[in-house]
Amino acid sequence: MIETAWRSGVRRLLFLGSSCIYPKFAEQPIREEALLTGVLEPTNEWYAIAKIAGIKLCEALRLQHGFDAISLMPTNLYGPGDNYNPTNSHVLPALIRRFYEAAETKAPSVTCWGTGSPLREFLHVDDLGEACVFALEHWSPAPGELTYLNVGTGKDLSIRELAEAVAAATGYQGAIEWDSSKPDGTLKKQLDVSQLKALGWQSRILLAEGLVSTVNLFREHLNQELVRL
Repeated sequence: MIETAWRSGVRRLLFLGSSCIYPKFAEQPIREEALLTGVLEPTNEWYAIAKIAGIKLCEALRLQHGFDAISLMPTNLYGPGDNYNPTNSHVLPALIRRFYEAAETKAPSVTCWGTGSPLREFLHVDDLGEACVFALEHWSPAPGELTYLNVGTGKDLSIRELAEAVAAATGYQGAIEWDSSKPDGTLKKQLDVSQLKALGWQSRILLAEGLVSTVNLFREHLNQELVRL
């Protein structure tokens, strides 16, 4: 897709990477310059390598052919259009589904993976959308500058705190238990978003606000599923 955009004369292209591109033991918060300075998190290195390949292709086409390609590296995302599949969704939509269903069935407890201690950062997709438009309209890297920027809130919280916030947003009042036999993954993955902030953009949707609206959307999603059945 990137190469076809260049060959077709697309004026500007924005490629979306992921915070997973950075080394497992990168200094926190993670600066853009940390890319390729250490080993990746083993549980997602395949995904990360694919994203890194995209970033580097954009860089190569920019250097060799002057193709105006830039990249943004978003942190964990949530919001409208998410995947709530019970077996392959990411942490936040998975927690929303689990706690929502537990609240509906009045389950006495919900078991979550790991210890709950890892720290993660979450960005609403509407914020990412605005960041993409902002970058396309206002950011043009000079020769020799990095062609990718981090996008996030600059704030993180523990998975345990996240689970408690999701429980509150879904109205679940039972016990939250933790299965420490399951992997925690990287213990902290917070992005340094100072470069994008210096350009004039920062996130605006607080997690508590975003969770409430996302839970409401999930309820509508379930109702649509029932109508289809």
